[in-house]
Amino acid sequence: MNYNAESTVVRSQQSAVQTNKLLRNTYSLLAMTLLFSAMTAGVSMALNLPHPGIIITLVGYFGLLFLTTKLRNSAWGIVSVFALTGFMGLTLGPIVNAYLGLPNGPQIVMQALGGTGIIFIALSAYAVKSEKDFSFMGGFLFVGILVAFLASLAAFFFEMPGLSLAVSAMFVLLMAGLILFETSQIVNGGETNYIMATITLYVSIYNLFVSLLQLIGAFSGDD
Repeated sequence: MNYNAESTVVRSQQSAVQTNKLLRNTYSLLAMTLLFSAMTAGVSMALNLPHPGIIITLVGYFGLLFLTTKLRNSAWGIVSVFALTGFMGLTLGPIVNAYLGLPNGPQIVMQALGGTGIIFIALSAYAVKSEKDFSFMGGFLFVGILVAFLASLAAFFFEMPGLSLAVSAMFVLLMAGLILFETSQIVNGGETNYIMATITLYVSIYNLFVSLLQLIGAFSGDD
């Protein structure tokens, strides 16, 4: 009985060490990719580059995401992560420039940035501290994101501003749920690859920021 109890304690300690290592690696890589993405966005803004368009954005994003998934267990996966987040930064620059050109643009951008930071930190801290299992949200999030994505395409191609705002609101809620879900997966052993965890959290932050930009811009009367 004592041997079994000691073995259980050892396994629990090893699991805690692995979880802490995964969290450190994930947040370290996430911080670096966010910084790199901000740099590429800054370059895009400084050069006043045009937005590449929805087709190139989707092809680039899904192509690099597929590549990162294939390389997630190798050192090349790190390179692929930076390629993906750097590319997304380039697509973000023209969007931020467009909002900065509005009369109340700088305030809109700062409010969206601050809101994104507060939501991410609060939800991540809650998931880590509480250690609650949010895996039950997986199916709902998958379906919700798919529906929101298709609705966003419809809003873009059919030029429906009302639907676009509704999609942005959906994405704010879905990305908040995805942050809870992915952090919970890391803490409870559902996700063991820090590269994939980083990508999921990065995409959540990116979409959350863009969605808040649109919502704040619309309700401030400047969008």
